[in-house]
Amino acid sequence: MPSNVKMPLPPISMADYPALTAGVDEVGRGPLAGDVVTAAVILDPANPIKGLDDSKKLTEKRREALFIEIQEKAQSWAIARCTVQEIDELNILQASLLAMKRAVEALQVQPEFVLVDGNKIPKWHYSAEAIVKGDSRAAAIAAASILAKVTRDREMVAFDKVYPEYGFAGHKGYPTKAHMQALETVGVTDIHRRSYAPVRKIVEQLSL
Repeated sequence: MPSNVKMPLPPISMADYPALTAGVDEVGRGPLAGDVVTAAVILDPANPIKGLDDSKKLTEKRREALFIEIQEKAQSWAIARCTVQEIDELNILQASLLAMKRAVEALQVQPEFVLVDGNKIPKWHYSAEAIVKGDSRAAAIAAASILAKVTRDREMVAFDKVYPEYGFAGHKGYPTKAHMQALETVGVTDIHRRSYAPVRKIVEQLSL
């Protein structure tokens, strides 16, 4: 195999962890608008869910179906967030970690262990492990990624009706060409992250 081809990271078996192990993930670090949304899930081995995977790899229809199934079959699940204002105050990394902490703390069944997507662990009292690309490797993290993405996507579709000039239903707040053009011609809304360079640049131009 050529040296420049990356081998996929191996899957992680939930059976190797305590029974009450939660997976936690975030969605929305890259967009210029909207909250960063997180979810935490403790799966039930007695009620397996087929087809769990990184939410980005699934079709919208499949995500929507799994969204319902996860809520019906999981031992516990919770959805949390950090607002645009918190993102601007804390920075997106710290806001994402705080939102993860909120999601895990909101679980009605508290976990014995937490698998965190990424390479950083929030400041909390839980025993935990960070899993790089965890949303495609650990079922509990995949489930969390699906809950978070469906929730955030629905919110951005709702914002599309409030701010129809921006096309939020299509790009979900990410810096597409159409989104950038709308920012330049229409301006910045209350749901835009002013700490992000493209938005900050436009705010500064308008203040001149």
